[in-house]
Amino acid sequence: MQDVVNPTVYGEATAPPGAGLACAWWSRVPDDLGGPFVQRVVPDGCVDVIWWERTGVLQVAGPDTGPVPARLEPGDRLVGVRFRPGAASPALGSPADAVRDARVPLRELWGADADRLAEALAAADDPRSVLVKSVVARAEAAGPPDPLVPLLMRGLAHGSVRQVADELGLGERQVRRRAHAAFGYGPKTVQRVLRFQRALRMARAGRALAEVAYEAGYADQAHLAHEVRDLGGVPIRELL
Repeated sequence: MQDVVNPTVYGEATAPPGAGLACAWWSRVPDDLGGPFVQRVVPDGCVDVIWWERTGVLQVAGPDTGPVPARLEPGDRLVGVRFRPGAASPALGSPADAVRDARVPLRELWGADADRLAEALAAADDPRSVLVKSVVARAEAAGPPDPLVPLLMRGLAHGSVRQVADELGLGERQVRRRAHAAFGYGPKTVQRVLRFQRALRMARAGRALAEVAYEAGYADQAHLAHEVRDLGGVPIRELL
């Protein structure tokens, strides 16, 4: 099985506002790839709902705390919707930590509604639109996520747990409890994932790694290298 440069064709589209979605996306593996391969999925703080056309499986992915290998076959086609960090719980009907580091059949969360959605996706000419409409409708019916989530995320991106608690008028224990429910893990892990993704964005833009380490908030370049190996599974240049 291959573990090489990602051969998939991948695209994203803007999702409707108000449902907590970051994007809708699709992915296709070339038919002539020659065999299965492993795609490395790294933590981004998000939760995805994914439909695999070949198997008809609907599943919930993430949030992850480390690299997750995903086996893909030639000809595989997937469509998905990605929730912004902290926004998935109402639509899922479950706190995010219940699906942390897991790939869970959507039926376990939505029951027979997931079966009906899978049937609609299999019959649709545009399954991505069907998936988006269904998830948006579910999110709107469930109501908004915790209104403090955006403030939590913004605060944790740059401050300590104590600073965030003081700014929001909460106890540190309350901050941790709300972070687990919304993001799937505690404040320290939220901070690590946000910093990791910030570093990857800068590195992909061509910034020098020493500069990336400083700007992203790492102690030094060695600290950056250690965190990327821990969260991404490989050295940063290989991950990029």
